[in-house]
Amino acid sequence: MPSGSRAGAALALAGAPLLVLLAACDMLGGGEEKGGRRDSAADFPKADRPVAPVVSTRYASEEVRDRLNEANDIMDRAGIRPGMTVADIGAGEGYYTVRLAARVGADGRVLAQDIMPEVIEALGRRINREHWDNVSVKLGTPDNPGLPAASFDRILMVHMYHEIEEPYAFLWNMRPALKADGEVIVVDSMRSTDQHGTPPKLLICEFAAVGYQLIDLVPRPSAGGYLARFRVNGARPAPADIRPCAVARD
Repeated sequence: MPSGSRAGAALALAGAPLLVLLAACDMLGGGEEKGGRRDSAADFPKADRPVAPVVSTRYASEEVRDRLNEANDIMDRAGIRPGMTVADIGAGEGYYTVRLAARVGADGRVLAQDIMPEVIEALGRRINREHWDNVSVKLGTPDNPGLPAASFDRILMVHMYHEIEEPYAFLWNMRPALKADGEVIVVDSMRSTDQHGTPPKLLICEFAAVGYQLIDLVPRPSAGGYLARFRVNGARPAPADIRPCAVARD
């Protein structure tokens, strides 16, 4: 598969055919770790909460999710329309990726991102096999999705936020990728992060710490939890000015 940089991603989103972008981790901001953290995240506060391990690339089978009308429900609530440019963060096997591609149509673009090279390779094969010409895939890092700036109407994070090791660095690096009226859509379960969910209060606090404002929070039983919508609010804070959110403990 061909590899590329952030500039390559921007070209793919501008209308080129499928381009599988396996960007090297060091191109996205330093891959060495010190004290269990990546150098590129060292200036950001460490999350004061557990991080769920990645135990599977799928939340449930695609057939079960479709019977519950999950993707259509979430895309409707997120306002996904033809012609939009959408990022699918933590894309896994591509359940949302291909359904987003169908929804945005030939004039829209979808960038599927994941941090596991083997997942990106498998997803790239699926995209090629199923001829989704409006989809690109990209390898990110635990603290940086590596998205092109000012490119996305919507960024979706479905049942994956609790697996982000460096939420403050990740959200900070993700912010510039949104268009002026863009939104981040988070779908997760109402469980603690170590139980593969994110309490809404914690989610809202971590997003607010990096300059995002909650605009909607609604239960979505068909997706196994809730949906939250965020927009950028104010200036992006300096990493040293970000205050970590405390997790309530018994």
